[in-house]
Amino acid sequence: MSNHDNLCMHCMRELSYNTEQCPYCGFHNDSPQLLPYLPMRTIVANRYLIGALLEYNGDGASYMSWDIERKTQVVVREFIPDNIAVRDSSGLGIKAIPGMENIFRDCMAGFLDLWRKLARMRGLSSLILVIDIVEDYGTAYAVSEHMECVTFRDYLLSSTTGYISWSDARALFMPVLSTLATLHSAGIVHRGISPTTLLIGKDKKMRISGFSIPQVRSESSDLNPELFSGYAAIEQYEGFNDQQGPWTDIYAFAAVIYRSLIGSTPLDAASRATNDKMMIPGRFAEQIPAYVINALINALQILPADRIKNVDDFRNQLSASPSAVLSNTSGLTQLDEKPKPQPVREKAKKNTTVSTALKAGAIFFAACILIFMIVWFALLKDRSTVGPGNTTGTTVSKTKTHVPDFEGLTFEIVSNERLYTTNFTFVKVEEFSETVKSGYIISQNIAAGTEVEIGSEIQLVVSKGVTQIEFADVTGKTYEEANNILTALGFVCSRVDKENTGEFTGGTVASANRNAGTKYDKGTKVILQVWTEKKDEESD
Repeated sequence: MSNHDNLCMHCMRELSYNTEQCPYCGFHNDSPQLLPYLPMRTIVANRYLIGALLEYNGDGASYMSWDIERKTQVVVREFIPDNIAVRDSSGLGIKAIPGMENIFRDCMAGFLDLWRKLARMRGLSSLILVIDIVEDYGTAYAVSEHMECVTFRDYLLSSTTGYISWSDARALFMPVLSTLATLHSAGIVHRGISPTTLLIGKDKKMRISGFSIPQVRSESSDLNPELFSGYAAIEQYEGFNDQQGPWTDIYAFAAVIYRSLIGSTPLDAASRATNDKMMIPGRFAEQIPAYVINALINALQILPADRIKNVDDFRNQLSASPSAVLSNTSGLTQLDEKPKPQPVREKAKKNTTVSTALKAGAIFFAACILIFMIVWFALLKDRSTVGPGNTTGTTVSKTKTHVPDFEGLTFEIVSNERLYTTNFTFVKVEEFSETVKSGYIISQNIAAGTEVEIGSEIQLVVSKGVTQIEFADVTGKTYEEANNILTALGFVCSRVDKENTGEFTGGTVASANRNAGTKYDKGTKVILQVWTEKKDEESD
């Protein structure tokens, strides 16, 4: 018996002999792999043992794997572009769909070029190390070290508020900007930076993951596109085919910083192009340095021509360098004011007769006066809110006030906004929703605009997210019975045939790609493997 026969296919830890369920991660080793991805225990390049599927998109799939030679966990990325290639009859090899051979070849060349460039960047602390690139089964594979990480999205959701301070964000993001600048210098534009492709390791450092070929990051593509709503720039959408470049990553990176500081996903770029309402809520604008807000304004401009063009300029503006402060002095609270970024170097060259010391002092003094005026003005006016359901504040008399429109806001923002909590008492009622994100307000029991006594109680119905349904064990049932049961529960079923050796009843369910007893979102897709008819039955 080889030393990897008793490994868990999900975490690659050693199991006791004949143990099917892993005591460490709970994975069942007899769980089927989602088709058309590599069967578990496939060996790639005579070295890498393929385990459970981790994730997939338009250009490939990543598997938890085991390096037989080094006896350690790795992640193997397989090039399998689902729109232009299929598995051959062996179930392992990859071949282009007829008529797609040239596209397949070009995309595979791009895949190899991308990962070879990444493999050469061994000194970058914000990247996961690429250790090998191989070809097998008619396709290409990139092998990376395995790290215990969580997505930045999960990291934020695990916090008590769902967002972090600028000081914490600065410590996480600024080292990554150095890595991003190096990637751009090497000709690598990520195009998919988001809270799910930025990872936080046990060392509390942020790393970039989720690299794909450019064809996956554009709606105008032969491959299935993967764009992250709220983080993808306008030039990645069909109908807005402007040239992509480093500025595309700067938009996404700024959007992630916005999410980390505000607690809400930015509005989708395609929506902002026709109706730009993205704003900084007043209470956050008071806490975030003005120069950071200005940097986000300039990085989140819709049109690439109006946007910060390179990482160095973005980093300077986030760091409040003197030249960046001088060139950005307007529009500090609202992202929809669209201030035009000014050429930093050109402005820095002006007034050459003034000494460097006097210039720096004048800039600092002007910036202080400006920030003081902005904060003072913010304290006097109604606070802004973010996203759908934007309110205009309340109209206060001595004893009465008007109820704002809370629908579409997060309960966290409403319950922590002083303007609201001084006028109302809130009662939170949670319910599942198929259409409203978790944490957002679905409805209120007192209509917006109603005049009520100050201190009135308002009941807010808050979404718990999509309904969770427990998966039923349908093994052994006919496909029709299983489909009826699971559809009634709220799952979406499809089937794949599994060859019958003769010992099973044809047409019955052999297995499912979901675990019985586990809860999943309503609408989750389920693949049922169904035994084919016995060969003797087929011949009758």
